[in-house]
Amino acid sequence: MQTKTFTITVFTEDHAGLLSRVVGIFNRRNINISSLTTSQSSDPTIHRFTIVVDVTEGVVQKLRAQLDKQVDVLKAFYYTDEEVVHQEIALYKVPTSAFNNGDRVERIVRKHNARVLLIESEYVVIEKTGHEAETTALLDELRDFGIFEFVRSGRVAVVKPMERLNNYLATIQESAGNV
Repeated sequence: MQTKTFTITVFTEDHAGLLSRVVGIFNRRNINISSLTTSQSSDPTIHRFTIVVDVTEGVVQKLRAQLDKQVDVLKAFYYTDEEVVHQEIALYKVPTSAFNNGDRVERIVRKHNARVLLIESEYVVIEKTGHEAETTALLDELRDFGIFEFVRSGRVAVVKPMERLNNYLATIQESAGNV
């Protein structure tokens, strides 16, 4: 079977130690996590993990099932890249001197639809949002001028169909009302 990129969303209660348990599920299977971000979800009482992995569909199904078994996990879902809208943010710290000789760096920044966030005497901070290939392409072009620092966030993603968590929570509430 062929591996592909999957985005797994895990909705949880916000409890200490849960991140370690979630990551442990991947470690036990020797699966590399390409990206991991956590945040509040659309419901302020629910926490959201967004995890990106390159595995087969059979493996991602097993991961989802294992995640669902965790006590503080409300529900886990997985999606292909075609089912989500995703971005990441990258910050680049480059020497201010790179901007001194002509407009070459400025043209690169504009070509990549990036923006300057901060100008200091020693460095300039540039921001780029996009897919990993896009943030890497800008990094590659800026390397010629020197990179003091580079950081890229993990993937943030929303699902193209309506978020399944809302539907799932609604069915649980309906079931509880019928008991």
